[in-house]
Amino acid sequence: MTKPVGNALAALALFLLLTVAHAEEVLYLYNWNNYIGDETLQRFEAQCRCRVKQDYYSDNEEMLAKLEAGAVGYDLLVPTGNAVESLIRRGALKPLDKSLLPHLNNLKPEFLDSRFDPGNRYSVPYATTVTLLGYNLDKMRALELPTDTWALIFEPKYLGKLKGKVSVLNSQRELMAAAMKYLGYSVQSRMLSEWQQAKQLILRAKPYWATFSNSTYIKDLAIGNIWVAHGYSNDMWRAQQDAQEAGRPFTIGFTTPKEGAVLAVDNFVLHKSGRRADLAHQFIDFMLDGANAADVSNLIGAGNPNAAALPHIRPEIAGQPAIFPPPADLQRLEMLRDFDPKMRRALSRMWTEIKVR
Repeated sequence: MTKPVGNALAALALFLLLTVAHAEEVLYLYNWNNYIGDETLQRFEAQCRCRVKQDYYSDNEEMLAKLEAGAVGYDLLVPTGNAVESLIRRGALKPLDKSLLPHLNNLKPEFLDSRFDPGNRYSVPYATTVTLLGYNLDKMRALELPTDTWALIFEPKYLGKLKGKVSVLNSQRELMAAAMKYLGYSVQSRMLSEWQQAKQLILRAKPYWATFSNSTYIKDLAIGNIWVAHGYSNDMWRAQQDAQEAGRPFTIGFTTPKEGAVLAVDNFVLHKSGRRADLAHQFIDFMLDGANAADVSNLIGAGNPNAAALPHIRPEIAGQPAIFPPPADLQRLEMLRDFDPKMRRALSRMWTEIKVR
């Protein structure tokens, strides 16, 4: 009577072992909302015979706070440059094994060896975005409002025509950076007096805004609930496409303000708590292939640091200056940098005041 029980236990043990082994073929990705196309993921999953499981964040600060609070188990993150800098400083990343990334040479030289990660020891550039203005073009023409300046979301003389129809990012660094650019200051300024002026500019404009949002502005802009949005170029492209596909009686436009804006380079990095560095490297190299890299532009509307992707990118996207800024526009763009703890605390206090007042 004991032999069948033994066989059953052995079979059960084998089943559990195989189940665990199969369950481990999962790449855990912590990513921005809507930042990798489903088709792209399906191709990778078929190639690696694994599954990609994503969690999402809508702001670098949100991602950093979750990791600081103890979130573990993510193999890959997709932080912007200043967040990469912060993660390196915190000792939160694993170094890359570049021998596992044969397509690394596909990247444009100007996106390598950055100030936030010299030598690209930890990060591989994935996509670029510009934080800018999206708008209902028909409404802007009817109201005779400018679309090429941050004044559109900061000046009462324009906001008086837009009250309740403006959305701004729920992001300390991004919103305050827009105010800084409008005031003529650098987003890398360490002068608290300049940031105080940005805070006051935001507080003056806040009563006219409808909401602080990192994601809902895409839908709201596309269906006409809001007329102006401060947000990311790829999101504005999505709103434009959604409005067209739905046959809306208006057009969504988006423009980089003449005062300048934030250029973000988002990167793949390996979190120290991840267990599948092998799958993470496979995924990064898959995304470095030109045809695969082009998806982030063709499907998501993001800019692209991958030279091998350019022949595969649709001309109407590659020719969009708000997605692929020409040299003259690039000179007006700045990347956010990580600040020291004292500066971060000061900005956090300002942000708290902005949100509660």
